[in-house]
Amino acid sequence: MKPTATVAYPPVPTVRLLYVLGGLLLVGIVASLLTPTDERAWWIWAAVAVGLAALMLADALVSVSRLKHPDWIKVERRIPHTIPVGVPIEVVLKLSNLGSRRAAMQVYDLYPASCRVENLPLMVKLPAGAFVECRYQLTATERGDMRFAGTAIRLASPLGLWFFGLMIGERGDGAARIRVFPDYAAVTRYALLAVDHRLSQLGVLKRRRRGDGMDFHQLRDYRDGDSPRSIDWKATSRRVKLISREYQDERDQQILFLLDCSRRMNAKDDVLSHFDHTLNAILLLTFVAIRQGDAAGLMTFGGEANTADRFLAPKKTPETVSRFLNALYPLQPSLKTPDYYQAAVDLGKRLNKRALIVVISNLRDEDEDGLHSALAQLKRRHLVLFANLKEKAIEDTLQPAKETNISGVNTLREGDLIEHAAALGYAAEREAVLARMRARGVRVLDVVPEQLPMALVNRYLDLKQSGAL
Repeated sequence: MKPTATVAYPPVPTVRLLYVLGGLLLVGIVASLLTPTDERAWWIWAAVAVGLAALMLADALVSVSRLKHPDWIKVERRIPHTIPVGVPIEVVLKLSNLGSRRAAMQVYDLYPASCRVENLPLMVKLPAGAFVECRYQLTATERGDMRFAGTAIRLASPLGLWFFGLMIGERGDGAARIRVFPDYAAVTRYALLAVDHRLSQLGVLKRRRRGDGMDFHQLRDYRDGDSPRSIDWKATSRRVKLISREYQDERDQQILFLLDCSRRMNAKDDVLSHFDHTLNAILLLTFVAIRQGDAAGLMTFGGEANTADRFLAPKKTPETVSRFLNALYPLQPSLKTPDYYQAAVDLGKRLNKRALIVVISNLRDEDEDGLHSALAQLKRRHLVLFANLKEKAIEDTLQPAKETNISGVNTLREGDLIEHAAALGYAAEREAVLARMRARGVRVLDVVPEQLPMALVNRYLDLKQSGAL
């Protein structure tokens, strides 16, 4: 469907017209004061008023004539069909003047309500028969399918006495749509840095290996420092020189994300919610796991009642990241309370092979009983890593701003004492719950949301190299 132009509102007076009317009123007041001594003053004021009214009417008629045929202006929008959440994207608007008159206008793109923009509205002067390209920044704050409602234009009349509006856009199913995915920029950056062996720039830590891998990789010549246990004596006798076996980290293992989609994940410390930070971390760790030769899968729980929990069986094909993207981008946290135990039971029915189960949630102390039963169920067969998301607001409250008194000693501001004490008690209770989980043999990761991607990757590589998986 082609873009259409419709009248948004009829001509309305501008500030310039109000100034002109104010000047006319002033002339009228002067004329009324001079009328007793000079009768011609009244006629002068009347002539000015009639002339101004004719000028206003003519300017309005020109505007109305443009409203009758609004197709003289054309707007084209350029934006990728898929964009990542939380990342500023440049939107280009191309405005073409197909008419014979220049136009001064304000342009306001009708972007989706869940997005934030900069540099709107746009002030444009468009010569006759020419086009202008203008740009603004758009940042999507939620995932899913989104639609632009069109473009609103506020045009000035030739003399600047009137404003009139046009709505230019596409109607119905033809409206411009975009798909907002989780932020996959970290995946791309990881791939580029991995090629150059510069992963430390991304935050991936290089740790000394605590043992050899379990999978045989190849035979090679003995090197100084090799363990005597690595010598292959049969190959040594055949080659009449020392030959060592080289091992590598085990491959063909599984990692499965157990993703909490309940109300816990609606928390938001910045542009992205805890849920969006979690999806970004899942995509990055999935990419890393596939590069390591492992399979990655996903199961959600605690979602909307009318949306079945999703299960993606673990696979290690290059298309796995694309599968995750298409499955995750429309998901939104629900208002339900999470049922950890039921999620563990459902996962046990679907997954038989031992795997690293990464449970990602936002823990509360009232969840401990149900979570303990769920983790005990999972630990019977799998290695469990519980990733807890801290609230950044709580962390900031634990480090409030300080004042320096006359003696130069830093002291807490009086207004922050109660909040600081409450946050300290909350953090202590949460740490006690996590400590009890560690005592039961569960691996625990406790980080703020923006640190989750790199923390998960480092913990996964650590577990893999230690042979725990």
